Amino acid sequence: MRSRRRHPLLVPVLLCALAVLIARPTSATGDSDAPGGLNAEVVRLYDEASLATQQYEAGRRAAEVQRGRAQRLERLLARERQDIAALHGDLGRIARAQYRNGGGLPHTAQMLLADSPEELMRGQRAVWQADLAVNNAVTKSRRAEARLAADEEKAASAWQVLDRRNGELAQIKRGIEKKLEEAQWTLQGQADASVAAGACRGAVRLDQPRTRFAQPWVAPVETYELSSGFGSGGDRWASRHTGQDFAVDIGTPVRSVGAGRVVKVSCGGAFGIEVVVKHAGGYYTQYAHLAAVTVEQGERVAAGQWVGQSGTTGNSTGPHLHFEVRLTPQLGSGVDPREWLAKRGVRL
Repeated sequence: MRSRRRHPLLVPVLLCALAVLIARPTSATGDSDAPGGLNAEVVRLYDEASLATQQYEAGRRAAEVQRGRAQRLERLLARERQDIAALHGDLGRIARAQYRNGGGLPHTAQMLLADSPEELMRGQRAVWQADLAVNNAVTKSRRAEARLAADEEKAASAWQVLDRRNGELAQIKRGIEKKLEEAQWTLQGQADASVAAGACRGAVRLDQPRTRFAQPWVAPVETYELSSGFGSGGDRWASRHTGQDFAVDIGTPVRSVGAGRVVKVSCGGAFGIEVVVKHAGGYYTQYAHLAAVTVEQGERVAAGQWVGQSGTTGNSTGPHLHFEVRLTPQLGSGVDPREWLAKRGVRL
């Protein structure tokens, strides 16, 4: 069973960009942050993606303005077409009236058979008025059709400009996704190296935005899909699955679900890079398969504070967060995370 909680189309990409772009790693190892090092490369890629994201947003706003202009022109065209239809209707009515009256013959006959100058003048005036009505209707129709043609050209040009802008935006978006993917897997490469060495690189300090939570408990990630659940079976586990998995991209900020103290930061074994936090009441939460940690062992954390970045280290088949709730810090004392969080007001 998979539960979806995602933002619309572009938001997962931009969320990843904006949440992690401004990361400035500060490692405990000596030269990992040296110019040209892997951490510096990750930061550079994220910074480039951030600039591209700003460019994308500016282009998106310009495209929205252009779309509004094109839509206004389309509305104008619709009114002009209605006006032309009405003018054509007027011409049709005039033509039908003249046909019923024999065209201009009655007026001509009236002029030929006039017995007085007054009758002749009335006949001339009637012919003149009939011609004037036809000429006016034809002139208005031709002018309206000329305006319509010009405005149709403007509208077509506006839509062409919008199409070009959308093409440029699509290209920028592909560039953002490419840079983010490269940065994510570079970050994952660092994590894999740490796991292989069995030594953590030290906390990566992220510039976390200030967020106030009204509740004392939160979900471990903000945007996610639920994948393997607690107690589920499969070939990947020796017995039953011991936690709840959240399918998220590499580099996604992972949050402590509640206030507590970090009792374990580990970088080896089946869980890869992991963090364990002890909470009031004697429960522990575990955050595993990380790409980086953002806290040190012994550090106190608040609800919603970032403790790491998701990854796919250890015994993992793809990027995700493995989250457990335990009675002890050790594996084997887990309880159902969804039920545990639900009792604390967090429904996944």
